[in-house]
Amino acid sequence: MWLRHIIVLIGLLVSSAASAQDFHIEDVSAARKTDVTQLKSGTIEFSDHTGSGAIDSETALVHFADWADQHATEKKFLALFPGYSEPTVSKTADGNAAKVTEKLYVYVAQARFVLDRAPSAIDLSRYVTLSFLDKIDPTITHKAIAATDVAPLNDDAGAGNDNPDRKWCTGRATSICIQSSYKLEGKIPIGIMLVNKLRDSAKKVVDHIDFQSELSAFSPAELDQAGLQAGLQQLTTLDTPIDGVLEQNIFYINQVLKFGKLLAVFQSDPADANKTAVTAFMSLAIKARVLDERRGYENVPVLRNLVPAQVLMGQSSFNAGSSISAGLPKYARNEIKTIAGILAHNGGTK
Repeated sequence: MWLRHIIVLIGLLVSSAASAQDFHIEDVSAARKTDVTQLKSGTIEFSDHTGSGAIDSETALVHFADWADQHATEKKFLALFPGYSEPTVSKTADGNAAKVTEKLYVYVAQARFVLDRAPSAIDLSRYVTLSFLDKIDPTITHKAIAATDVAPLNDDAGAGNDNPDRKWCTGRATSICIQSSYKLEGKIPIGIMLVNKLRDSAKKVVDHIDFQSELSAFSPAELDQAGLQAGLQQLTTLDTPIDGVLEQNIFYINQVLKFGKLLAVFQSDPADANKTAVTAFMSLAIKARVLDERRGYENVPVLRNLVPAQVLMGQSSFNAGSSISAGLPKYARNEIKTIAGILAHNGGTK
């Protein structure tokens, strides 16, 4: 009898493993315009602003001003806050201090996939945890901080990132505040060491990225109260009700990047009430001067593969791993693929 129970249990486990289909990426021209009713189970439709249609052919990144002008809905929801603009920062040239506009490039990725559960069965509050972030990318370490630990945002890295509507890590019912750190991988730290030896600058490049963020979940009632339903439907191009949102705002980063955002919008599948359509976005703003000031790397043989634009876009032999050191396109694909897998197979049900 016991042997028969074991055989049945093994059969159930094998069947469960076989049905737990892993997600795979399919690159398309515009993921948020994908027909949900035609989307296959286990498939993530993905697109970003890299390719021949990008504004800047060298970096394959979009100028912030062009993004704001040509993609107003994206900018409203994927910038750090709706009214965000390129900040004013201090710059010293020939001993003279001046105020200048911090020009930015933006990388934007979008994805769409379907979960085999009704929206009402998904409890997004269960993902507002450090363990969720740890599962997304184990190479990034996180710790919880209080709102009082948020950087004052009055230095070069934080200038312009103050939210005019509220203080970061306050004013949201389901939210955590996070301090994170990522040690760059592969050959990049060696390249940075060489850069610091060759540069005539007191400010050194560091081999890690530290950042602060908040992770929040929104219920339908909260979205209705904030008047966000119609705008989010315009962003996702789906007219079914918004049943919840996960959002991570990265408002302070020690170098290279200016801000980041991860936004996942959950809606009813228009063809099946027992399924949930998820439209996910990742936006990352890069300081233009990081790209402009370091073009000189091209003229130094040992640093030719550390040209920032190439490293950021995953086109350098220095790229490594599957996180930030892999380049933004690979990083975004891996992040969204991992999130989809967690949402599909790791609970979150009510």
